[in-house]
Amino acid sequence: MIVVTGATGTIGRALIDRLRAAGTAVVAVVRRPEQGESLGCDYVVGDFDRPETIGTALSPGDRLFLNSSLWPGFVHRYREVIDLARSAGVGQVVKVSVRGAEPGALLGGGMHGEVEAHLKASGLAWSILQPVGFMQNLPAEVSFQDGEGRFYGSYGPGRVGYIDARDIADVAAVLLTRPVGADQTYVLTGPEAPTHDEIAAAVSGALGRTVRYIDLPVGELTGHLERQGLPGPVAHDLAELMAQVGDGRWSTTTETVEALTGRPPRSLARFLTDHTAAFRL
Repeated sequence: MIVVTGATGTIGRALIDRLRAAGTAVVAVVRRPEQGESLGCDYVVGDFDRPETIGTALSPGDRLFLNSSLWPGFVHRYREVIDLARSAGVGQVVKVSVRGAEPGALLGGGMHGEVEAHLKASGLAWSILQPVGFMQNLPAEVSFQDGEGRFYGSYGPGRVGYIDARDIADVAAVLLTRPVGADQTYVLTGPEAPTHDEIAAAVSGALGRTVRYIDLPVGELTGHLERQGLPGPVAHDLAELMAQVGDGRWSTTTETVEALTGRPPRSLARFLTDHTAAFRL
């Protein structure tokens, strides 16, 4: 059995669709019964803030997909779920992380790094997926005013190999259904690594409306993010993280998606074709 946490998220839904289409037995962990009904598969009600509700869904030999958004209790609760998986005799854990995760890194990179260290020491068979930024986050970042779209960052001319979340789901489906292999970390990217000015040009072409990328120094972007509602420390760390990424650390692309799935990852152009309606024009 494959147990999927984060089942109602972008990756989780795509993963369940792929597993169901292949006739694979899957159980989704959802917060509310109506969420499970919408997925069309078996489900249990549970969440990470009550780790035991996930633990009761696990049996010897199960494969566990770990994914969720970040929150203050992320590290502690994930560690508890990993310990419960070990006690249950789970056969494999596939966890979604972020590229460059390590203890002490900014924001999610540090939190994921701590969890990964615990998973690697657990004795469980593991596969860690380290994607870069998701293409699916782009529509929410673009805002339109006076007919022009804008999105902000501190990346400078740095390139980022954004990935379509559907490709992450496809990789996870392969790892969860093939025989358990050696423990490994997989860095996942799209097929190209554009600058944010190039992304803005691609979005403009897809929408038929001008979209511009506005690059700001870390201090100015911090203020902008605070005005959008982010707490000051989080706003600063996010701006600083963008500046770090802008140094080129996410500019290289990998062939991991194609090696595992047998096809190239989806391009930005393909994503924009499929998700034009997601942009709030």
